[in-house]
Amino acid sequence: MSIKETEEGIMEDEIEQRGSMKSFLWHGGSVYDAWFSCASNQVAQVLLTLPYSFSQMGMASGVILQIFYGFMGSWTAYLISVLYVEYRTRKEKQNVNFNNHVIQWFEVLDGLLGPYWKAIGLTFNCTFLLFGSVIQLIACASNIYYINDKLDKRTWTYIFGACCATTVFIPSFHNYRIWSFLGLAMTTYTAWYLTIAALVHGQVEGVTHSAPTKPVLYFTGATNILYTFGGHAVTVEIMHAMWRPRKFKYIYLMATLYVFTLTIPSAASVYWAFGDELLTHANAFSLFPSSPWRDAAVILMLIHQFITFGFACTPLYFVWEKVIGMHDTNSILLRAITRLPVVIPIWFLAIIFPFFGPINSAVGALLVTFTVYIIPSLAHILTYRSASSRQNAAEKPPAVIGGWRGALVVNVGVVIWVFVVGFGLGGWASMTNFIKQVDTFGLFAKCYQCPPRH
Repeated sequence: MSIKETEEGIMEDEIEQRGSMKSFLWHGGSVYDAWFSCASNQVAQVLLTLPYSFSQMGMASGVILQIFYGFMGSWTAYLISVLYVEYRTRKEKQNVNFNNHVIQWFEVLDGLLGPYWKAIGLTFNCTFLLFGSVIQLIACASNIYYINDKLDKRTWTYIFGACCATTVFIPSFHNYRIWSFLGLAMTTYTAWYLTIAALVHGQVEGVTHSAPTKPVLYFTGATNILYTFGGHAVTVEIMHAMWRPRKFKYIYLMATLYVFTLTIPSAASVYWAFGDELLTHANAFSLFPSSPWRDAAVILMLIHQFITFGFACTPLYFVWEKVIGMHDTNSILLRAITRLPVVIPIWFLAIIFPFFGPINSAVGALLVTFTVYIIPSLAHILTYRSASSRQNAAEKPPAVIGGWRGALVVNVGVVIWVFVVGFGLGGWASMTNFIKQVDTFGLFAKCYQCPPRH
């Protein structure tokens, strides 16, 4: 079905399908489904590491950079959506049919800018999503440990690796409808648990708020926030699952505004209560005493991390299916079996680098910077560099930013800022901190940041 057809209306069989209970729970594609997918995917385990970032940067910088990177991420998500519409419009003029084919970001780059850009996009996107899945797996082990410490975190990683492997049975982003809704509800509960529990707990005796103290800590924290609002590496796949993809362009911004209500109050409250203690507690759960409320938050986050693992891994499944020629098959079981090899390296990397918190910043600096900030900005500049391409563009830049000239200025600003501050300073700081974790705990650490047993 072409993008024009989806704008004009849904075919009759889809209308009937949407009326059934199975479709209501399983087959999403509305604007609301896309909003839930974006908001749910944007804030998962990183919610638990933002107080740690505040302890590295200070309260004011933490709040300001959340807002700054939130809007910057919304802008580059908008650029990705514009480029998707441009690519699909051009291809459909050539009578290309996308039935049984999910368009992905690297294909958009290939169609608009050529094979070199395809290779760059494929490399960065797949590597980022690979480590994004690794981080969700590490987070599962880190969280469950605070409910049951009879098993070490490495053993929990083995267990949750097997659990997360079941995402191979979810065909596409159409089928995340109920999961996206539940995931966001779970994250909302956890965020407000952290906020309220920190305020009720009050400040610990002798609390200090000394940040910022060292540049390496400051830029490590800043890069974790950059990572937080860089969750739009799956934008193209979410758009392709929509019935009306053109309606996506402001959805990510709306999702980000909601995410602010979760991330800012929770991070600020926990940092206010515990201060510098957070410097050695990357997971905020570790500072709260066991209670039914906390344990409920842990369990809900575990389920949400399973969902987010699927979000990050599904585009990797698509790429692997295309490589081995299985992307067009209709058999869910056959596709699931062929997808399993994708999970194995994720499992292995989560066991090698169990550094919950520091790994977020490293991935943010080295991968997120290019994948969802620099590459989309450069791709937009190059796609519309000629007057004829701007005149025939499927989507014009909003007048509020000054049209094409304003878009160019914003794009150049994003590229320079993210390259210098995110990749340059952030890369130096996050890798310094990451290497410190390796030196302190070693690779294959059995139980990262676990309290000593008595």
